Amino acid sequence: MKSCPTCSLRYPSESNTCFADGSTLVVLRDPWLGSTVAGRYVLDELIGIGGMASVYRARFLLTDRPCAVKLLNPQLASDHTTRERFNREAKLAQRLAHPNIIEIFDHGDAEDGTPFLVMELLEGESLSEIIAAGPVPLSRALPIAIQMTRALARAHDFEVIHRDLKPENVFLLRGDRVKLLDFGIARCAQDVRLTNAGEVFGTPEYMAPERATSSDAGPPADLYALGVIVFEMLTQRLPFDAPSPAQILNKHMLEPPPRLAEHLPDAPPALDHLVYDLMSKVPDGRPVDAHRVLAALQEVSEAAQVPMPPDLDAAPLAPPRPSSAAAQRWSTRVEIVERLVSKTYGGALPVEVARTLEQMKAHVKELAELRTRGLEEQRALDTIHREWKEGRFRQGKAMDRLTVDISRTREEARATRAGIAPLAGAARSLAPRVREAHREVVFWEGRSGFREPYRELAAAYRALADLVDLWTNARHAELEVEAAAVEKERAVAEVDQQIRELRHSLVIADRAMEDRKAKHFLALADVGRRAEKLEFELLRSSGRICAPLRGRADLAPFFAELAGSAPVAAAPA
Repeated sequence: MKSCPTCSLRYPSESNTCFADGSTLVVLRDPWLGSTVAGRYVLDELIGIGGMASVYRARFLLTDRPCAVKLLNPQLASDHTTRERFNREAKLAQRLAHPNIIEIFDHGDAEDGTPFLVMELLEGESLSEIIAAGPVPLSRALPIAIQMTRALARAHDFEVIHRDLKPENVFLLRGDRVKLLDFGIARCAQDVRLTNAGEVFGTPEYMAPERATSSDAGPPADLYALGVIVFEMLTQRLPFDAPSPAQILNKHMLEPPPRLAEHLPDAPPALDHLVYDLMSKVPDGRPVDAHRVLAALQEVSEAAQVPMPPDLDAAPLAPPRPSSAAAQRWSTRVEIVERLVSKTYGGALPVEVARTLEQMKAHVKELAELRTRGLEEQRALDTIHREWKEGRFRQGKAMDRLTVDISRTREEARATRAGIAPLAGAARSLAPRVREAHREVVFWEGRSGFREPYRELAAAYRALADLVDLWTNARHAELEVEAAAVEKERAVAEVDQQIRELRHSLVIADRAMEDRKAKHFLALADVGRRAEKLEFELLRSSGRICAPLRGRADLAPFFAELAGSAPVAAAPA
């Protein structure tokens, strides 16, 4: 792929000169820039690159709607596990459909087999950039933490664990609206495992102790990372830091977490307690789920008189519409070329020029027809996506109602179950005393032989009876608490069954949606590839006509018009 350094118009590799302004074309260092992925998305600018993938500012080919396209790095594309992990990111993020989780529009393989996913284009900054500027005030940090927790609650409700929650993966739009990013190493309980024994993925500074020894950590690991991030937001320091990843992990496993109040004396005690609990060394020491964390954060916000961030609904897709530039640019250029050759040759056009011009007009006409067809396919896709997205949000709200209601019961069940152990210990501690009292009774019974009464025998009977009463009461208390725990756990199990059924229905809905979209994606890809081929043919034809005429001074106004018809895009890299 080549590009004009003046107007940034993209050309096929065999072209050498821009027909519009005569500039010598340059080879794009990034072969993806200017290309069209899957016949649907034009890549305009590289905006991010990481160890696993590169992200491009892009646009829908036929509507110029902005988007971002993430492409798996070529050196990883041949690895099956990495490809599956990349594809899973698209599926999991798409499954969650939440205002605080980045939206995924499409995913698949490019023409050369490189996996890609298409997501909303975000304008703003990462939480890591905000923290780098200084500690985040409580009035700003709490709404950010609440939105992060809402996103985690939705993910965990659908059995998705992020596994790499860190400030770099938390993006803030205008007004501090949070978007959770990068589910590349996320895991769903329903998925086949992609992590081998001994492999650990994530960022050491935010990894729960159990993550250091197991790749199978659950939702509590995300809650631990949340606690680390909240601590870092408010203090601009990590709770555990060291020169090497191994030393950092060692501190996570062995050192007690610092108290927030030690570094932020004005921190609300409830928040200090919550952050400390989130960084508990053991999963059972952390809040029972993200909904309980959310409830605690809301209570802190209310007490601190910090306004709650709005609970947003699904953002509607912008309706597809043809870009004026996309629809008119070639019609305008061909009209300019036609005037140019008319000025040059008068009414007697050379046969080859006339044939080329007619071919260009036919291409423009076909291009317009293709755009009409493409827009129809895009509208159909948008309708399917909108219906699915609205359904997902309704089902997500239904899931919220189930999980929020049962969250407190789950917490109570855990606390009740934890209360059994001390009662059982108390009951067990009485058994040896009862046996000792019984031996005392047997001794005095032997002395009396039931022939002579002894006051010591009566005292032994009374002591034994008192101990048996205590033992009985302790055992009954243990059994009552056990029964209460079982009842609460039964209620949790019933709701969990409803949640599993809802998840199953969503999986079926997802498959149906993918099936509905597939034919429209294929049609749109065919249209896009044909449109791109026609545009390249128009570039070549324009070059054949214009190149021999560029030196004529009397034609300079026409070439100026052509140069003006090629709007400047992102500078080539």
